[in-house]
Amino acid sequence: MQPISDVSMRPDDGDAFRQALRAAQRRSDVPIAFGGPVQGEVLRLTQHFGVRTAGLRDLAVAASTGLGGQVIVARRPTTVADYGSDDSITHDYDTPVLAEGIRSVVAVPVVVSGSVRGVLYGAARGVASVGERAADVMVVASRQLAGELALRDEVDRRVQLRLTAQADADRGMSRSATEELRALHADLRALTQTVHDDTLREQLTDATRRLAGLGTTAQCPAAHSPLSPRETDVLAQVALGCSNSEAAARLSLRPETVKAYLRSAMRKLDARTRLEAVVAARRQGLLP
Repeated sequence: MQPISDVSMRPDDGDAFRQALRAAQRRSDVPIAFGGPVQGEVLRLTQHFGVRTAGLRDLAVAASTGLGGQVIVARRPTTVADYGSDDSITHDYDTPVLAEGIRSVVAVPVVVSGSVRGVLYGAARGVASVGERAADVMVVASRQLAGELALRDEVDRRVQLRLTAQADADRGMSRSATEELRALHADLRALTQTVHDDTLREQLTDATRRLAGLGTTAQCPAAHSPLSPRETDVLAQVALGCSNSEAAARLSLRPETVKAYLRSAMRKLDARTRLEAVVAARRQGLLP
């Protein structure tokens, strides 16, 4: 059996930055969009759309330098109308920026829990300018990205809590590792339903399937679940001993809705009771 600590839950944050920038460029019609994560006090420009030169690719921008470095320190959106002549920023990166023909730029921080986790840029060449609408679109994109990163942080936090609890269990200080695995599975199932990003939701769903496989008693887990995602969510809560009301509260559903999902799951699993449904789901590798 694969140790639970070997299960990687967090997808590459670069995908989230790439999606945010692509969507912002499409909605704002800015010719250039780029950005990336902040690690320590250094911004790394890992994502680029509409660039013609290689100067900005993987460029490292230190805090307080250039437009992006200023944004890291100020933690607020900043716009310059003429990058090359603007006297409010340092010009450490003029060579790659001006080689790209960039003149008007907006830089927006991605702030999560008070910390700048990245910066998104929208830019225009020549006499064109980045208008208020484009700046607003970049701000919305940064907020949405911050929400996705915060969600990923919460998943990491919950996983770490469960792993710590499992380590305690191994030392006889807490519940068994199997119970911790089942609780983690149920937590992630519930959290997955709050995700709006299709790619991230599918990645989290795949992680819950892998967790179910770790604790299953099935010799050959089912390739395709006969249960709907919500039926699985409800059954995962029931497996922890939750009542219909408790499951409804954890899943943000009405108790009547939980009862309907549970009845449907019992019917599909040919089970007469809640306990029989849980046992049948575990035998098929649908629950840990």
